[in-house]
Amino acid sequence: MIGVAAGVLAGLCLGVPAARAAFDPAYEVRNFSKTTERATGITLLPDYQVQLRAKGLEKELEALQIIANDPPPEGRLFLGQLCWQHMDGCAGDTRLYDWGAKNYGKVTPILFTARNGSQLSGHLWATVAGPARRPGVVITNGSVQAPEELYWFAAQTLAKAGYVVMTWDPQGQGYSDTVGAGADLLDGVPSQTGRPFYDGTEDALDFFFSGPAAPYAPRRSCSSGTDHTARQTARVKKGLNSAFNPLHDIVDYTRVGLVGHSLGAAAVSYIGQLDPRVKAIVAYDNLATPATPPQTCASGSSARPVAALTKPALGMSADYGLLPQPNLSEPDPLAKSAGSLTLSKAGVDTAELIIRGGTHYEFSFLPNPAFGGTLRGEDMVSWYTTAWLDKYVKGDDPTADERLLTDRWRSDAASGAVDPDHDPNMFSRYYRSRLDVHTAAGKHVVCEEVRPVGCGLKPDSLKVPYSFLEAANRADAVPSGSTPASLTGPSSQSAAGSTGTPVGASGGTVLTSPSTTCRDTTAPVSRFTRSATRVSHTGLTLKGRSVDAGCDEVPGALVRVAVSVARQAGRRCRFLQPDGHFAAPRPCARAAYLPAKGTRQWTFSRRAPLRPGTYVLSVRGVDAAGNVERNARGRTELTLKVR
Repeated sequence: MIGVAAGVLAGLCLGVPAARAAFDPAYEVRNFSKTTERATGITLLPDYQVQLRAKGLEKELEALQIIANDPPPEGRLFLGQLCWQHMDGCAGDTRLYDWGAKNYGKVTPILFTARNGSQLSGHLWATVAGPARRPGVVITNGSVQAPEELYWFAAQTLAKAGYVVMTWDPQGQGYSDTVGAGADLLDGVPSQTGRPFYDGTEDALDFFFSGPAAPYAPRRSCSSGTDHTARQTARVKKGLNSAFNPLHDIVDYTRVGLVGHSLGAAAVSYIGQLDPRVKAIVAYDNLATPATPPQTCASGSSARPVAALTKPALGMSADYGLLPQPNLSEPDPLAKSAGSLTLSKAGVDTAELIIRGGTHYEFSFLPNPAFGGTLRGEDMVSWYTTAWLDKYVKGDDPTADERLLTDRWRSDAASGAVDPDHDPNMFSRYYRSRLDVHTAAGKHVVCEEVRPVGCGLKPDSLKVPYSFLEAANRADAVPSGSTPASLTGPSSQSAAGSTGTPVGASGGTVLTSPSTTCRDTTAPVSRFTRSATRVSHTGLTLKGRSVDAGCDEVPGALVRVAVSVARQAGRRCRFLQPDGHFAAPRPCARAAYLPAKGTRQWTFSRRAPLRPGTYVLSVRGVDAAGNVERNARGRTELTLKVR
């Protein structure tokens, strides 16, 4: 029995929870004081205040210009929202405002019609430097006082890490409309009812997955069933709305993740598990596990079943919440971890990391001392967000495991320098941060309390200290003859419509109306060519065909075909990875796909050691409308034995 136990512990990194001390009011006073670090260390400094006031005035004028260029009743309507002026606490981190102008990357404003007829405003972020096809991320805001500017720190960091990122304002936020249109005028009002975050996250994904072969068209309203496509089409013709994602040509649509905060975190926790287009989730304050559909959709334009839990999901939270109040007693150490623990029970990789002395605003930069935050919270959030998505969305970053399993945030010197106890450990003392992940090498790491020394966490090989601002503010590459046209046009962090020019176009080209108003909801159909399948102990070669029906007799556009190779291990599967090795066993439903070469006629070849056993091969196509092919036994799935 001792030998068996030793073998189990060799495969697991078990963090044994330490005994918790009795509540210490004096410590709580010092811990709560950390909520003032951001203000005293950044936003209340004289230089920052000068910049904040200047940028606030610019944003107020920008808002008025949008209304002047696109006035109600048919145009934009966001006056009266809490943050319509984007000043002071609504401004976000003004150090990030000139990212595009300083050639750190390319920013493209976008505007599109939601399913209830409201106009949704946002931006796309990318860099000239990078591969021809890149993974994507869609970020959903929190509610009340949370315009997209508050999340530009995450967008810029992820863009510099090689992603195409979309930030957008849900209905009732920022520069997006307060109300819907027609029969849906009051649909989603007030936005805190949640519908604009759940429906809006799907609408944002639909826009992100759109392209010239399948322009964006809103789904029917969930409430009334009204189709507002005509409004989107008319606004595209007028040069007001974006017809499709202007950076569609560089997005790898088989690798897309979701990030959300607060009410947006609840939305991405559900939609991310439900939507087959999403590979992984990051939820800021906090990860939820919806047992029942949070928002119904009476019209049926969106399915709202109980979501199967299959997508890796990271939750991040903090000691104090939306309205920070000091603790009067020792809190429940697992109070923040319910969502993550449920995912662990389902066999899904997950984590819950809690920032010591932090607040709800570690994840949304509000430059006002009334909305406190720690000095280093933004950096820690950016670090783990990028590492999680690099591991589970990008999938081919060899440093992702190292960054997730680092001990650097236990000994962050910059945090310790301003901490009242000079404690450099950024993990909460009150709440247990946890990790439950499988490494690329096949090790299952389970750590139920990250704060204490141990758990297998060790120093990483990257620069110390990490600064998200330094990571985001690096010079981008200069466009060359091989740079995609979508990355050579003008860059602007101004909102769509503020200059009166068409948005979403590349190089100043006005987008035209889609030739059809139908919505392509039909997924591609793929098949293996069995006679061309070659499998041996040293590798495999697969071939097949894929087609996409499109809509209204207009063929769809295939953008990607991917193949999954799984070796059965009991009731679990080991999936082939980009490096030619097979990962640790995990639920077979969590397939890992690798890109095939070609679309309508495709091939997939890999040299890999194929041990004797049963192998399940799967193929799926993705079209320009974002439809992802579902598994169909006998057509997209092929089972072979290697003897």
